[in-house]
Amino acid sequence: MKVLLTGGSGFIAAHVLDILLEHGHEVITTVRSQSKADAIKSAHPNIPTSKLDFRIVEDIAQENAFDKAVQSLPDLEAVIHTASPFHFNVTDTKKDLLDPAIIGTTGILKAIKNHVPTVKRVVITSSFASIIDGSKGTRPGYTYSEKDWNPVTLEEAVQNPANGYRASKTFAEKAAWEFVEKEKPNFTVSTMCPPLVLGPIVHYLNSLDGLNTSNQRVRNLITGQCKKEIPDTGTYIWVDVRNLALCHVKAIEVAEAAQKRFFITAGYFSNKEICEIVRKNFPEYKNELPGEEVKGGDYPEGGLYKFDNSRTTEVLGIKFRGLEESIVDLVKSLKSVGA
Repeated sequence: MKVLLTGGSGFIAAHVLDILLEHGHEVITTVRSQSKADAIKSAHPNIPTSKLDFRIVEDIAQENAFDKAVQSLPDLEAVIHTASPFHFNVTDTKKDLLDPAIIGTTGILKAIKNHVPTVKRVVITSSFASIIDGSKGTRPGYTYSEKDWNPVTLEEAVQNPANGYRASKTFAEKAAWEFVEKEKPNFTVSTMCPPLVLGPIVHYLNSLDGLNTSNQRVRNLITGQCKKEIPDTGTYIWVDVRNLALCHVKAIEVAEAAQKRFFITAGYFSNKEICEIVRKNFPEYKNELPGEEVKGGDYPEGGLYKFDNSRTTEVLGIKFRGLEESIVDLVKSLKSVGA
């Protein structure tokens, strides 16, 4: 299949790219700069341009940002849209988070509908942030699933960056489903809603400073930044990036994935458990890690919400990796960039 992957140098997208190539698809990926394209190309030296090519899209928040890229791909069959901002160093929530997420998502959908009628499948990276109701706290006894939507409002979204991030994912995903409903395009949409995404980084695209937000917590542990107290876990469910990447690819390959949301999680974890896994497998970090007596980072005392990930396992056929494997592989990959 001929597939456009947006944001190809991102943490999740780099793994999606590897799996697309493994599955024999022809991949064109958007990146923000030529240097990013060069880094990806040099990491896949034996793959010809006919199987891996690039388009530069500098700013996905600009109107019509994707038009030129898709117009140059007349026989495109599928699009996997992973490009979206995720960081908390935000000065203007609307400009820095909401607009890029929403305009980026609706922009790619409009570009596909207007310029490449051959596209049949579109997959969009959303988030558990668009499912969870943050105002309800840990919500013991409640089971989250694809039917849930974060009820965050625009007024709440601009109060702080955490609200802004959750709202950006919620509004962008809702905008995608509204687009399908109103515009009745030739293509189907599937959305991927993962919680915290852990697992190995693709080293040629990363430095210790340039990590995705989810993996920063592990970097902070092994670089001695949490010796006195283990930080609160925050989000207590996770998925390995390789499982999540496979879900994106399966969603263009499996007919039953069309027009569905997928809540993609392997289960529970805590920062304290991560500490214990690193301590057990990497004795060389003993002096950087919080001591065994250090408090914090555990599960909440009153219990936690439950989750229903059955659609992901049944429709996409995913078998989830365990936390230990994911953290061990992540730490090994961080060592490769100097941790």
